[in-house]
Amino acid sequence: MADIQKERTLVLVKPDGVKRGLVGEVLSRFEKMGLKIIGLKMVWVEKELAQQHYPDSRTELMEAIGRKTLETYEKYGRDPKEEFANIDPIAIGLMVNKWNIDFITSGPVIAILLEGIHAIDNVRLLAGNTLPVFATPGTIRGDFSIDSPALANLKGRAVRNIVHASGNPEEAKYEEQLWFREEDIHTGYKRTDEEVMFEA
Repeated sequence: MADIQKERTLVLVKPDGVKRGLVGEVLSRFEKMGLKIIGLKMVWVEKELAQQHYPDSRTELMEAIGRKTLETYEKYGRDPKEEFANIDPIAIGLMVNKWNIDFITSGPVIAILLEGIHAIDNVRLLAGNTLPVFATPGTIRGDFSIDSPALANLKGRAVRNIVHASGNPEEAKYEEQLWFREEDIHTGYKRTDEEVMFEA
């Protein structure tokens, strides 16, 4: 069984978070939670890396993105037919995915590799709902963004939601290998609070 205290996950502070000077705030929240930074770098993302990070070959993900977008339109009483030529969820998901690639390549990104107990779930809880308009206050997205697909799609751009966080163990492993080389990862140090928080 894997050591649950050493679970890893990837966080990206997207160009909106970097340009708004929120990198320190984001890092601080994860560190205060008890997660350990084992990799950290600033990257101006090339299109090839962005396409690997947001692969449009994942049909189920494209459909989920499209459905989430359509649900937001319905909630706010907007007609998606006014903005989309094709309202098939997969077609919408592919369009949104293209906007995500355009956005992540538009400015510097901070890539963070975190390690700790239930890191994937804890990071996603602290990040908040991927759509900031629905994110709970106290989360990163809930405190620092109020964007929604209704506005983003109208402007023909990605939702600006400050951070990306790996969604599950398979995604976390894939993204770790995509963004970090082995020599970029530093696990050989101990945080001073580890004994207080986790050891008997």
